[in-house]
Amino acid sequence: MDPLAVELNGLLDGSVAGSLLSSLGRRLFFPRGIIAQAAEAKKTARINATLGMAFREGKPLVFSALARQVSGLKPEEAVVYAPTAGVEGFRRAWKESLLQKNPSLGEDDFSLPVVVPGITAGISYVADLFLDEGQTVLAGDPSWDNYSLIFTERRGALIKGIPLFDSSHGEGGGVPVRQGGNPPEGRGLNLAAFEKALEETEAAASGGGLRIILNFPQNPSGYTPTLAEADALVRMAARLADRGVSVLVICDDAYFGLFYEAGTIRESLFSRFAVLHEKVLAVKVDGPTKEDYVWGLRSAFVSFGSKGLDGAAYGALEKKLMGAIRSSVSCANTPAQYLTLKTMKDPATAKERELFFDLLRNRYRRVKRFLEEHPAPPVLEALPFNSGYFMSFRCGDSRGRGMAEELRQALLKKGIGTIALGDTYLRVTFAAIEEEEIPQVFGAIYETAGELG
Repeated sequence: MDPLAVELNGLLDGSVAGSLLSSLGRRLFFPRGIIAQAAEAKKTARINATLGMAFREGKPLVFSALARQVSGLKPEEAVVYAPTAGVEGFRRAWKESLLQKNPSLGEDDFSLPVVVPGITAGISYVADLFLDEGQTVLAGDPSWDNYSLIFTERRGALIKGIPLFDSSHGEGGGVPVRQGGNPPEGRGLNLAAFEKALEETEAAASGGGLRIILNFPQNPSGYTPTLAEADALVRMAARLADRGVSVLVICDDAYFGLFYEAGTIRESLFSRFAVLHEKVLAVKVDGPTKEDYVWGLRSAFVSFGSKGLDGAAYGALEKKLMGAIRSSVSCANTPAQYLTLKTMKDPATAKERELFFDLLRNRYRRVKRFLEEHPAPPVLEALPFNSGYFMSFRCGDSRGRGMAEELRQALLKKGIGTIALGDTYLRVTFAAIEEEEIPQVFGAIYETAGELG
């Protein structure tokens, strides 16, 4: 093992982070090579002959056509390599925004966020650091289909699905749905299923720690826990930690902030887990992708938080994450970071964010109103939803036959695109539908499902 990796492991051994590292995570380090030496030269050298870039009179070469397209950026903001961990000003601005959005967090409660090329990449890097082949990660059922590619196909880990909602939804995919349409008010997370999954996974882990990914607002259901549900999830983790279990909680906060109902938790669950216990390591993966409507710019962040870690340990985790970045994409996109940073600082952004939020909330409310006013065919049941971009239906006939893909195909012939997650769930992105089109879309879903059922 490289001496630099051994040095970083020494800073983490004895902590929850050290106990959870994968074999790859233990091997990762940030080399004192070209990038590190170039950063040192940038601070002190009069003539800098380090990085592989071309300059004239101290400015990077840039085609005039490109310069015109990004006229708001300086050449060094448009074409120069970003630092491996990201543009410093962008990282600090994002941390400040996290403190504002999560006021129960203190500045020393979590690390300086590291920039990664999108939330998908962030989750993948976290899997590299903390998941070995054959280990188990808990995730909601249903969940984002990319988790299986990241955790199972890339890392060889096992995903154990937790039925997200209560027993009226059954215990996972493929079961018959009850008669009727809109879920009764107040039905939410299947906390008993969460507790059972945590206890069973702890028993099977044999001292290797427990790993769970929480995604709220959730994709595909569009659900965020109530305050009471959030408290219950935190208590479950605390009980495990009190018994000496190392717990990794990955908070996939891609849709953070899009909360449409009173009573839901408005801070990230990261703010609870990051300060919970010395045996709990929380990792927040978030970014402006969805929050600030810059999907294609592919900038996101990874932050670490644990009651048991100090600045030196956070620095070691950062360097291991930088090793994962350096050995894959080298660094995240430079102009995307500066464009987003300038957007965050622009005085018009806050007002426009409110307008965009209102637009999405109005679409959400229009969907809710449709479901309340129109009885669903027996083969459809809407999962609880209160936030985010999506809502989903459980699809199945009286014989327990899933029909989501069949329904998707039939809707496509009518000019309406939806997403089938296996044969059980049909996801509808109301964020992408004009408000006046919502009755047409959901009317077609109901009509078509009735025809198939």
